[in-house]
Amino acid sequence: MSFESKTPEGPLKDQWTNHKNNINLVNPANKRNIDVIVVGTGLAGGSASATLAELGYNVKSFCYQDSPRRAHSIAAQGGINAAKNYQGDGDSTYRLFYDTIKGGDYRSRESNVYRLAEVSANIIDQCVAQGVPFAREYGGLLDNRSFGGVLVSRTFYAKGQTGQQLLLGAYSAMNRQIARGKIEMFNRHEMLDVVLVDGKARGIIARNLVTGEIEKHSAHAVVIASGGYGNVYFLSTNAMGSNATAAWKTHKRGAYFANPCFTQIHPTCIPRSGEYQSKLTLMSESLRNDGRIWVPKKKEDVAAIRAGKLKPTQISEEDRDYYLERRYPAFGNLVPRDVASRAAKERCDAGYGVNATGEAVYLDFSSAIERYGKEQAQINGEPNASKERVLELGKKVVEAKYGNLFEMYEKIVDQNPYETPMMIYPAVHYTMGGIWVDYNLMTSIPGCYAIGEANFSDHGANRLGASALMQGLADGYFVLPYTIGDYLSNDIRTGKISTDLPEFEAAEKEVRERLEFFVNNKGTHSVDYYHKKLGKIMWDKCGMARNAEGLKEAMQEIKELREDFWKNVSVPGSMDELNPELEKAGRVADFLELGELFARDALEREESCGGHFREEYQTEEGEALRDDQKYTYVAAWEYTGNPMESILHKENLEFKEVELKTRSYK
Repeated sequence: MSFESKTPEGPLKDQWTNHKNNINLVNPANKRNIDVIVVGTGLAGGSASATLAELGYNVKSFCYQDSPRRAHSIAAQGGINAAKNYQGDGDSTYRLFYDTIKGGDYRSRESNVYRLAEVSANIIDQCVAQGVPFAREYGGLLDNRSFGGVLVSRTFYAKGQTGQQLLLGAYSAMNRQIARGKIEMFNRHEMLDVVLVDGKARGIIARNLVTGEIEKHSAHAVVIASGGYGNVYFLSTNAMGSNATAAWKTHKRGAYFANPCFTQIHPTCIPRSGEYQSKLTLMSESLRNDGRIWVPKKKEDVAAIRAGKLKPTQISEEDRDYYLERRYPAFGNLVPRDVASRAAKERCDAGYGVNATGEAVYLDFSSAIERYGKEQAQINGEPNASKERVLELGKKVVEAKYGNLFEMYEKIVDQNPYETPMMIYPAVHYTMGGIWVDYNLMTSIPGCYAIGEANFSDHGANRLGASALMQGLADGYFVLPYTIGDYLSNDIRTGKISTDLPEFEAAEKEVRERLEFFVNNKGTHSVDYYHKKLGKIMWDKCGMARNAEGLKEAMQEIKELREDFWKNVSVPGSMDELNPELEKAGRVADFLELGELFARDALEREESCGGHFREEYQTEEGEALRDDQKYTYVAAWEYTGNPMESILHKENLEFKEVELKTRSYK
């Protein structure tokens, strides 16, 4: 197993260029003889499959959805970051690098983050060439907006559906290669194990979700691009099918799992409405550009709102607490996600939450509607426009920017956000932890790579908004296609890999036995019964705030829940058919192990940083208190058969370009 970061020598700004100049390549004729498996077809997997096939490799692409374009990347709303400085407001590669390191609370690898910032500009050009309809400003240049944790506008967007448009770009590039026969597409297939031959990743075991057939697939390298593990919490903004199985199976075969406790809580989510709910819906962070977040200053106003006797629009300006603007004057409503989430929790915990459950704050567009309306009236030559006319014009501008998000909100909540403030509350969103990878994006298993949200690499302890799409596409279009060639250059004489090897037989047998266990176990509880219980433990004890006592309880409770699951889970139907309950059973079994490692990782890290907030470690003002003497490292866990006995490896992080200092957004 390899555990070297493989960061190139030399100055940060030259590392990637020098690395590309010096790594081994595979010539085009030899690429035709090399097979690569890519698991997942979101932005990372889709862009990687398309690019590798374009280069000439034979790609086998797997997704559990019925089409690659159904991947969860489609749900990303607000935009994608890139340091193009179209706004002329002082952006640069270095500033994007700096903001990302600082935003991640100094817990990511400088070399990877600098490379991300460097290739970010290429992504936009690539996507424009593919026809992605980014918003444009008056002069024809692509428009930008601002996101949390930065003082510039660098976020490119396509209304509130950027993820969908970017995914369609990657999907069209994939389709070109599917038509040419360079990508063999396996829809409705789920990877259930990775196969190692002589210590190298040489294939996967997958289940055809329609027929139930278990299949063996071989390749010279395997790429995991299967997204994050937010659904360990049951309720999250992730699609209900999103799961950690591909990543976790890779971990169990020897890939280190890094920083599992680094999860992102997104501040602008539609609040939970009851116990029956199965997923949460996100409202894009881009709304914080124009929406102002507040709660009433007086508890009697809160009580009247909850009782339905008072409307938020009836509360005067001086009786509103714009708490982010009050606490963080420099960044205001655009502080990073972890800071905004904790601030909302603090207000709600103090009794100022505005909905029936007491878990909501307001996101208010009235100031923006008025501001834009006055500007439009001026442009239209109507300096004396009536208040009604100003609001009408302002609503049109807001609709052009965020219309589909407002529609979505109204469909779910049955309130018109143009007329009354939205209600939002933090929810589990993205996971910064994931499979450990080196500079080449290779895991600790030779020949096995992890890209996009499935790896841990670029966001440290907190991801800045609009950086997920950037990292997924950077990995898939511009990083992996170079670095994988360095490894595959040793395989030009290997020839096809047989799926009749004993390693494939053994892995297939293990997968089959586990599935047989589920359908034959005559238990009493459904899979969801366990998933919900796990989610509650995770949210209560490993959620927005954690402490040693709660984490120890969580580890014990999850262990007991897991033992009960293996005795009492009930899975109807058979394994030789379409069986969604069987799919869920395998995924929840993996979440039960991951949840325990998550709690253990959070207990080990006796500091607060980014999304990991330990109540014992905070400043007098309630901000995160890091311990750089002891914890400036990546926690990479090696599986030994039981999450409680996993071995901790530390990759020490060195900061040569950026000074380690306490984050301040004041």
